[in-house]
Amino acid sequence: MPSYLLEIIVLVGGLVLLLLEAFTSPKKKSVIALGAIAILCIALVSLFFAEKGFGDENVELTRFYAFDPLARFFKLFTIVATILALLLAINHRKILSKFTANPGSEDGTGEYYCLFLFACAGMMWMASAKDLVSLFVSLELTTITSYILVGYMRRNVGSLEAGVKFLILGALSTGFLVYGIAWIYGATGTTDLAGIGARITEENSTYLLFGLALILVSLAFKIGAVPMHLWIPDVYQGAPTPTTAFLSIASKASGFAIAIRVVEPFLNSGTDLAVKTTFILAILAGATILFGNLAAIPQKNFKRLLAYSSIANAGFILLPLAAWQIGTDELTSKQVIAFYLAIYLIMTFAAFFILAVIHRNTGSDEISAFEGLGKRHPLLAFMTAITIGALAGLPLTAGFWGKFLAFKSAVDAELWVPVSLGFIGVAAGFYYYFQIIRAMYWRSSLNESSFEIEPIALRTIVVLTALIAVLGFWPQPVYWLLRNIA
Repeated sequence: MPSYLLEIIVLVGGLVLLLLEAFTSPKKKSVIALGAIAILCIALVSLFFAEKGFGDENVELTRFYAFDPLARFFKLFTIVATILALLLAINHRKILSKFTANPGSEDGTGEYYCLFLFACAGMMWMASAKDLVSLFVSLELTTITSYILVGYMRRNVGSLEAGVKFLILGALSTGFLVYGIAWIYGATGTTDLAGIGARITEENSTYLLFGLALILVSLAFKIGAVPMHLWIPDVYQGAPTPTTAFLSIASKASGFAIAIRVVEPFLNSGTDLAVKTTFILAILAGATILFGNLAAIPQKNFKRLLAYSSIANAGFILLPLAAWQIGTDELTSKQVIAFYLAIYLIMTFAAFFILAVIHRNTGSDEISAFEGLGKRHPLLAFMTAITIGALAGLPLTAGFWGKFLAFKSAVDAELWVPVSLGFIGVAAGFYYYFQIIRAMYWRSSLNESSFEIEPIALRTIVVLTALIAVLGFWPQPVYWLLRNIA
């Protein structure tokens, strides 16, 4: 089947579910979520049989849409992340109902599940965007949907505040993106990324560098990197937990997908512009790692801690992008970025599912809510410890390999300043992550009531934690997934 049908399946499926939602019982809106998961599973299976191209009669359309191994990976990543976000949303539906409709009804949650499909379709298009125009259109589809997802709990002041902040900074980043595209088009006469790479000269390098800098500012908003990171802590804390998880993982991954597409022609140009681009990316990586990790140290709210952790991880993922290795006997920069994101998906969703369970039982997102968890629910505490250790980069966990490969890429490229800042960030990470483990095992809880976990949450956490442990010893399955990415 043609590859572009993948997005059509997801988008049309979302529209159909949105229509069916009006006829669904107010107490059974989770059926819509299950339908959305079914549609995504169909798209996931179809992905393995998809063929690239629009055909010889549609040569112009191939300029806007790519279906290479990198696009295939990010489409797979986005679909899996959306499925996990929907599972988390089903587990979170009572809280969504409380702040959108009557607590005894799920009437306000049906549209919420459909929005994930629209965002997923936009992110899948982003993975295939090979022209600045298609990049902009797909990015805006995703961003506009994200505005609604963030501010969806209309009866919650925190969610509304997060939505407004996200909207303002999102609009600002869109302005930077459009202005940057205009500069690059003015310097090269094309918006085709391949054509831009072929038209880079010493004469237009200054204009191109300015245009690229503007686009990178906009993409920094998407991936949560300095200097466009200011929205992340407040938005992550105020948004519904499924939305936060989705933005933290799927949105970040799609941001890196288009970042790779945009910077690749500049880094491969072989001109002075490639050196300057590397320098900019190295500065972004070092500053993002340092800020994210140091700002996370004083946090007492687990959701805000994960927000600053997300910023720090964006910095670590920027390291191999700044190093930019292609055609080597070892992993290329694209493969390292994809590997890190795959591991990050598993770890972060495990953390958010755990947070949802804690909030459901304690009504709090504070780190203090984890106190005494080792006695109240030893299995959940053990899985939380593994997840936290992986996020910190503890050896023999999946998280270690992601950071190891990122550092190795930067060391091979001799980016010593970002590497030094990275080591400082890792040390800080061990400190703030392990305060959660201390709360679970070294502090007692004043609440000794029974601890309940819904089956869907427990099974998901068990599977994700098992993957973290297994991939820590045997990361080869992820390597196999990335073997065709050049």
